[in-house]
Amino acid sequence: MVNKTEIRKNVYYDSVTLMSLTGKILDMESVDNAVISMATQMNKDLLKSVALSNEEVDAAAASDLIVAVSAENEEGLEEAFAMIEELLTSRKKKKDKGEAKAPESIKEACERMEEANVAIISVPGIYAAREAREALKKGLHVMIFSDNMSLEEERALKEMGRDKGLLVMGPDCGTASINGTGLCFANDVRPGGIGIVGASGTGLQEVMVQIHHLGGGVSHGIGTGGRDLREEIGGIMMLEGIRALAADDKTKVLVLVSKPPAKAIADVIYDELRKVEKPVVVCFLDGKAKDENPDHVHFVSGLYEAAEKAVSLLKGEAVRKTLLEGFDPKTYSQKLKSTQENVRALYGGGTLCAEALTILREKLGKVKSNVAKKPEEKLSGEAAETGHVLLDLGEDEYTNGKPHPMIEPSLRNEHILHAARDPKTAVILLDYELGYGSHDAAVEVSLKAIEKARALAEEEGREIIFAAYVLGTELDKQDYKLQRRLLKENGILVFDSNREAALAAAAIVGARR
Repeated sequence: MVNKTEIRKNVYYDSVTLMSLTGKILDMESVDNAVISMATQMNKDLLKSVALSNEEVDAAAASDLIVAVSAENEEGLEEAFAMIEELLTSRKKKKDKGEAKAPESIKEACERMEEANVAIISVPGIYAAREAREALKKGLHVMIFSDNMSLEEERALKEMGRDKGLLVMGPDCGTASINGTGLCFANDVRPGGIGIVGASGTGLQEVMVQIHHLGGGVSHGIGTGGRDLREEIGGIMMLEGIRALAADDKTKVLVLVSKPPAKAIADVIYDELRKVEKPVVVCFLDGKAKDENPDHVHFVSGLYEAAEKAVSLLKGEAVRKTLLEGFDPKTYSQKLKSTQENVRALYGGGTLCAEALTILREKLGKVKSNVAKKPEEKLSGEAAETGHVLLDLGEDEYTNGKPHPMIEPSLRNEHILHAARDPKTAVILLDYELGYGSHDAAVEVSLKAIEKARALAEEEGREIIFAAYVLGTELDKQDYKLQRRLLKENGILVFDSNREAALAAAAIVGARR
């Protein structure tokens, strides 16, 4: 094994670009590991943990770019660095063909695009607050994709936005859709009268696509960032989002999506909802409905139910689909050996993982997950090797220095093989997110790993049931119907919602019992 680490002084690329590039390099057959990132302290610590650090890395500033690769041999290392150089310089080649140079500051961007009213911030966290503040001063709504911002900075920015009548979506906000334009990770959905405020990215995506599939449409999807409903922030942007949608003529029904807020914040939100004159659907996953809700506020327990209720309210008639209609779990449970009793869920979407956790807990009892809030359900030590386990592979422990699995789904393949080696694994549950920002061929990337996982099980006389959910619409660039068809052609069960897929996994294991 050989490795090489370079520091490129004062060279900046946004995190999405670097995550995508890292994924492409990791896909190279001879590459063992790759870290391509800005030289923040967290990333420098990561290099030490994978034995790719050196004195030059220690001296690097946060404005410097780290390029580090380990490969099987010198030839593979040279190929990787040649690919990195080609990808990093591709933008310069486009400029040489006559493309305008990209603006290098908020000020320059505003001068060039006077009509712009939203700024997306994707810079290292230590600079994100400064850039967001400049955008707010220019009268722009802000979406902050960056993370690693302090709670104090987040609250100050949101107070500033509230005072100026501007939205501050984030930090760590991955999804929004404003006037039908998807921002960062978002899906292409039908326009319509349902407006959503979401403190979770894939939760917002799931509600949007289910509204679309049920015949409704979306006016706006406003992200708040995952910490907005903490007491330290006070739900500032959730409240501002409610007010914005309540005043929006296109929005006829409101939907709120989040994990349970702090009780004091929940009380403030419900007080605000009493003032809204439009129907409101509240989905606080794992949360409880407030006693004595006003008639126009409807509490639901899941993401699919949120979409179903919102479309019903919009149309003025019940819209309902029978989940798992015609599905017989015994057809699949009878293929399992008596020792196969566990569900292994490997998610790219954190909120989808949290919803599945709620469902499997109710149907199967004891569950473990890295997104669990209950102490007894949190993963620790060897807990990941036992029982029903749900992993959000987009959490920091899996993405530190690596691209998010929605950008580079191949990172999930090793987890698929690991789950297949466990003789107790009965069902492997997978999600695939389509839309802006996501990988163009997520399903194809996983098919070889699934085939190999089946072969590993067959060698021991076992069969594993694979169940999947494709989050997307026929309007998304990845060809929604093709992705579903590829899964079905490879013997993978495909379901129409995350809830349905989780229920099916639980039903198969339950029927075996």
